Amino acid sequence: MKHTLILLSLLLSLPAFAQREASPEDAARMRKMLMGYSYVENLYVDTVNADRLVEYAIRGILKELDPHSVYTNAEETKRATEPLQGNFDGIGVSFNVLEDTLVVLQTVAGGPSEKRGILPGDRIVRCNDTVMAGVKMPRDKMMKLLRGPRGSHAHLGVKRGTDTALVLFDIVRDKIPLNTVDAVYMIRPQVGFIRLSSFGATTCDEVADAVDSLKTCGMRSLILDLQMNGGGYLNAAQGVASLFLDEGKVVVSTKGRRVEETLKTVAVPKKSRFDGELVILVDEHTASAAEIVSGAVQDYDRATIVGRRSFGKGLVQRPCYLPDGSMMRLTIARYYTPTGRCIQKPYVKGHSEDYAKDIEHRLKSGELTCRDSIHFADSLCYKTLVKGRTVYGGGGIMPDIFVPLDTTVYTAYHRQLAAKNCIITATLKYVDTHREPLRKRYKDVESFARDYRVDDAFWAELDREAEKAKVRPKDDAEREASRERIAHQLKSLLARDLWDMAAYYRIWNEDNDIVRAGLGVIENRE
Repeated sequence: MKHTLILLSLLLSLPAFAQREASPEDAARMRKMLMGYSYVENLYVDTVNADRLVEYAIRGILKELDPHSVYTNAEETKRATEPLQGNFDGIGVSFNVLEDTLVVLQTVAGGPSEKRGILPGDRIVRCNDTVMAGVKMPRDKMMKLLRGPRGSHAHLGVKRGTDTALVLFDIVRDKIPLNTVDAVYMIRPQVGFIRLSSFGATTCDEVADAVDSLKTCGMRSLILDLQMNGGGYLNAAQGVASLFLDEGKVVVSTKGRRVEETLKTVAVPKKSRFDGELVILVDEHTASAAEIVSGAVQDYDRATIVGRRSFGKGLVQRPCYLPDGSMMRLTIARYYTPTGRCIQKPYVKGHSEDYAKDIEHRLKSGELTCRDSIHFADSLCYKTLVKGRTVYGGGGIMPDIFVPLDTTVYTAYHRQLAAKNCIITATLKYVDTHREPLRKRYKDVESFARDYRVDDAFWAELDREAEKAKVRPKDDAEREASRERIAHQLKSLLARDLWDMAAYYRIWNEDNDIVRAGLGVIENRE
């Protein structure tokens, strides 16, 4: 009875628009739902978890809608929104878990841990009164222990090198920035490169700063890498697009049943504006806000889009917060590019499992590997707004230059090594014992990229991990065929662990087909 009363009180506290538009039919449906819930709570043969029943009911309703209308409980909501908020409270380290122990990879520059003397390679074995090493603690619980309100203390027990005694640190937690720009560097003379992982609260400022820094290095052309970028905030997409489009140009429009059409225009931050040649890289995982930016610059003939058709997530979600901190993300409209193309790919309501397998379907149909396997109806053809080029709607952004997915580049042996974490674990172990001599030999990423080769000790480490995981090539020919790509991956990961993600991409990009195709666009015009 208690939960029935709570539900009734919640109904009375519904937002004003919901109360105002309620019809007699709506009221009858609500009474039916409440009666059904009350019967279960009061008459069911076994005790029920009433809170969980309410969550099941909400999830069940949303499941019958589109694939992007979802419910998250309070904890899930916090985890989902934190990466986009621009910062969190913590001690300021990136880490990985090696043999059930947290190993620090890097400290955040100027962050609490760096200030107190935490070093890469340190093992955090205790936080306050909780032992973290050797107890099979899940990674998310480790993160929860290290994070906490700004100003709170984390008393750490750290094992360093071969010392048996713990080194004790008192770290005062602080705001830790969450950057969405992963890499900024000159990939070729006069060609800048920016890798953007998502669209968060600080993205526009991050990209603007990146553009400014590359300008000072002589950038005349820019590659903006949006591969694997799942999107984020609409205003962040608007801000990024405003760096490349004229003031007042429409970036995207939204249309919904109860939401009037809204035109989103750009407000150009003139000091960071970039008018040079622009190439944007996309793939089948590029979605949402990343598609808004790609579609807008393509429609205005401002950039060349290179890669594979993007994901096709063009539904607008409104966060609807509930009293306990949980949230519904409810779809209220669709996104349309400036030419009127719908970004959202087709879906059937209530069939989210089939929707989730769309990329698998694309691979089986040949779309990811062959441009000729992609077919568009005449009704999906649109003309760009400056040059009148043909572009396509129907879901996702179709690139101007298609780069097929090479399914032959990774051998079965290589895929098994990756799937069983042999490559990452071997890298962690190798860098753990070779960090100092490597940093002394290679003073910067440039010298490392130019001169480093995977040595016998690194290969031996990988072989040990493969043997433990029972991963073996079918013959010597497969081992040899795998070697070059594995070496490239090992070198990229090693650069990440010695420096940062930007170092990883400096190495990795040199063998990325979509990046190379983007460079080809620029080089062929010079």
